[in-house]
This record gives sequence, C-alpha cells and structure tokens, in this order.
Amino acid sequence: MSGNGLLNKRRRKNDGGAGEDVAGDGEGSGEVPEGDKRAVVKTHEVKEILTSLMLLEEQEKEEHEALDREDMEDRAFLEANRRAANLAMWEYLSDVRRHDDAVGQIDAARKRTRKQGCSFASVAVATVAAAATTVEDQDSVPGPAQPPPQRRLWVKNRSQDWWDQCNSPDFPEEEFKKAFRMGKDTFEMICGELSSVVAKENTTLRDAVPVRQRVAVCIWRLATGEPLRLVSKKFGLGISTCHKLVLEVCTAIKTVLMPKYLQWPDETAIKSIQDEFEAISGIQRVVGSMYTTHIPIIAPKISVAAYFNKRHTERNQKTSYSITVQGVVGPTGVFTDVCIGWPGSMPDDQVLEKSALYQRAGAGLLNGVWIVGNSGNTPSTEI
Repeated sequence: MSGNGLLNKRRRKNDGGAGEDVAGDGEGSGEVPEGDKRAVVKTHEVKEILTSLMLLEEQEKEEHEALDREDMEDRAFLEANRRAANLAMWEYLSDVRRHDDAVGQIDAARKRTRKQGCSFASVAVATVAAAATTVEDQDSVPGPAQPPPQRRLWVKNRSQDWWDQCNSPDFPEEEFKKAFRMGKDTFEMICGELSSVVAKENTTLRDAVPVRQRVAVCIWRLATGEPLRLVSKKFGLGISTCHKLVLEVCTAIKTVLMPKYLQWPDETAIKSIQDEFEAISGIQRVVGSMYTTHIPIIAPKISVAAYFNKRHTERNQKTSYSITVQGVVGPTGVFTDVCIGWPGSMPDDQVLEKSALYQRAGAGLLNGVWIVGNSGNTPSTEI
C-alpha cells in the first residue's frame, strides 16, 4: 500500500473518532455552553462598535473634504474679487494719469496762447496810446466823461435745456414728481421759505444763480443720489458750483425748515395721533413708529473703524461706511423726531440711547405713551 493510502486511511479514522466524540458530547449536553454564547455576543458587539467607528471616521473624512472644498472656493472667490479690485484700481489710476497729462497739455497751450495774447495786447495798447495822444493834441476841448466799461468774468457756455423744461409752468406735474420726488406746490413752498437765506445778488463779474435753480440742484441731488457730474450736466452749472449749492441749501434746510416743521407734537396732537394709531393697529397709547437706517458715505479721514458697516460690506462684497439716521413718524408718515450722524458700526439700541428722544423720555416728558420699533431697538417700554 502506498504512503498516500495510509495517510488517507488515518485521516478517515481520525474524522470518524471526532464525529463520535461530537455526537457523544451532543447527547450529554443538548445545548451550547453559556460561556460560548457570551463570547459570541461580545464578538458581535465589538463588530458593531468597529463598524460604527469606521462609519463615523468616513463621515468625518467626508465633512473635512467638504470643508476643504468650501474653503478653496471661498479663497478662489476672494482672490478673484481682489484681482478685479486691483484691475479696477489700476484702470482708474491710468485714467487719472491720462487726465492729468491732458490737463497739463491744455495748461501749457493756454500759457502759450496767453503769452501771445499779452504780446498782441502790448502792441495794441501802444497803438491806442499813440492814437489817443494824437487826438488830444488835435482836440483840446474835453468831451463828456464816459463811464468805465464793466468787466465780465468768462463763463463756460453750458446747456440748461433740461432745467428750463422743468422750470416751465407747462411742465407736467407727474414728470416733476418723478424727477424731484415732490410736487410743484411743495417745491414752491421750499423756495419761498429759503429765498431770503440762499438768494444771492448779481455782481459785475457774473449773474447769480436764481433761487429756484439753487434749490432744485440740491433737491434733485438728494432725491436721486446721482453724482455731481450728472447734476452739472442737468442744470448747466459747474461741478464745484453744484457742490457748493448742495451744501448751502442743506444748511438752510437744517436751520430754517427743521425747527419749523420737525417738532414733537403737543398734548392735543398727541391725543389725535394715539387715536389714529389705535384705529390702524388696535394698540393704545402709541404716539410714534421708530426705525433706524444707514446712509452710505465715503471712507472718513478719522475714526474709520467706527463708520465701517459690516452688513453692507458682506452684502455688497465691497468695503462700506455709513452714518445712522433714526426717525420717528406719526400715523401719516410725517417725521416727528430724527437723530442723525452716529457712526454706522453703532447698533440701533445704542443710537436710541444717544438720541435726544431717549433723554426726553428719561426726564419724564413722554409719560404714559408708547413708541414702537423693530427688534434692533431696545424693547418698547412705557415712557
């Protein structure tokens, strides 16, 4: 018998004996031992824990990858914005340099022309002087005195067709409201109130800008927010003149119109306002509705961080600065109180605490009434 046959025979014998042992054990016990069950359960629990850990690790890995992608996208977006801003700045600087070069060339040409004109004028003066001497020698009888000629300052000829149309009595009321955000009657009232303050007299050098045009420049600038370059084209005036008129009329409005028309209501008016607010909202003793907004400004020279507007910067993807305007209006939308000029970084509740209205409330001048506002203000309290 070969070696492989003996080996197979021994394997069959061992297998048979093992089967008998197993069968014998089965007949003796009849069930799996308790220790084996616990081992199986523990093994199963360990597998579940390992599986959970693997899933958590995979999930964490995916989250990290997602965050990395978002971070890369944000960096790419910011880099694109930076490049665009740099490109715009370089283009602006190039335009400024070209403009400066053009202005320099124009100034040089003017200087050459002025020198030539002075030379011609000298010759002309000498000729006239010689002729005058000859006439005096020929005619010794003095004639009547002649008034000296009035000098006039040279003014660039600009078109005022648009303003002439708006200033015409036949200009439609709706078009006037669309342009100036107010009716003709209101505009006439403002001109009448400010006439004594903003009116200027004609001089020997030039004629003064009329009161109606002065007020219109300021109102149109405030109503549309258009740059002074467009204001200049619309009204046929210089850019610096328009800027000066806007400041003058704004100052006149603040000193003349605000004290007269922007007043806190008296007791009789407060009672009427309470009734109107109650009819609208069903809330008793309400005398005003408050809201705080922001007016964009260019970067100030001092306290830049105080005027930084984070919300506008995030929304517009551009650094923004602003000042706050807190207003209180009655049931018809008429302003009864304003607080203007606090930095744009100041929250609404701090603006309220800085206002004169809050000081009056603390002094007890507004007892028994309510002023309602939004969630940004200090919660409404009885004052």
